[in-house]
Amino acid sequence: MAFDYKKEYKEYYMPKGRPEIVTVPEMKFIAVKGTGDPNEEGGDYKASIGLLYGIAFTIKMSKKGSREIEGYFDYVVPPLEGFWWQEGIKGVDYARKVDFHWISVIRLPDFVTEEVFEWARAEAAEKKKKDFSRVEFLTVAEGECVQCMHIGPYDEEPETVAKMDAYLAENGYENDFSGGRLHHEIYLSDARRVPPERWKTVIRHPVRKVSD
Repeated sequence: MAFDYKKEYKEYYMPKGRPEIVTVPEMKFIAVKGTGDPNEEGGDYKASIGLLYGIAFTIKMSKKGSREIEGYFDYVVPPLEGFWWQEGIKGVDYARKVDFHWISVIRLPDFVTEEVFEWARAEAAEKKKKDFSRVEFLTVAEGECVQCMHIGPYDEEPETVAKMDAYLAENGYENDFSGGRLHHEIYLSDARRVPPERWKTVIRHPVRKVSD
C-alpha cells in the first residue's frame, strides 16, 4: 500500500477543530514563489500549481521509467500547501489579496535529494515541453507553531485565526512572524469537487512563549 503522509503524520495534517501547539520538524518541498491574488482566473498562482504537480508526479511515477531513485518507496503525493505574507503586516489581511506574496509547495519524501529534484525538473520539462525553471527545492523548519483545522471557505479563515489567537493568549504564547516564519495553509480538499462549506484547510502560525 502506498505511504500516505496525511494518515501517517496526522499530527501535522489532521488537527482537531480546536487550536493546538505542535512542533513541526524540517521538511523538504518543491516550491514556486509569486505574488498577487490567488483567485485571479488564469493567474500566476493557478499556473504555479500545475508546475508543482508536474514535478511531483514525475518523481512519484519514476518507478515506471528508467530512473531508479535510491531509497524510493511508493507514496501518495502530499497535499498542496502555501506560505503567505504581505509587506508591513504580521500575518495576512484577507481583504488585500492583490498584495499577497506566496510560496506554493508540495512536500517531498525524504529520499528526494537536490540531485533527484534537478533530474525531475529536467525530465518534466522534456516530457511536457514546458518551462519548469521556476520550481525550486526548498527546505523549511517551522519549529513551534499553533494550528487548527478550518472548515469552510477561505474567506472565513479569520474566524479560525481569531480562535487561534485567543488560545495563544490564554496559554502564554504569541504569534512569531519573524525571521521568515509565515502564515501557512495546507489544503486537504479538492476545491473543484468539494463545495466551499466543506473545504478542509489546516491553518498554522509560528509562535513563541511569552517571556515573563
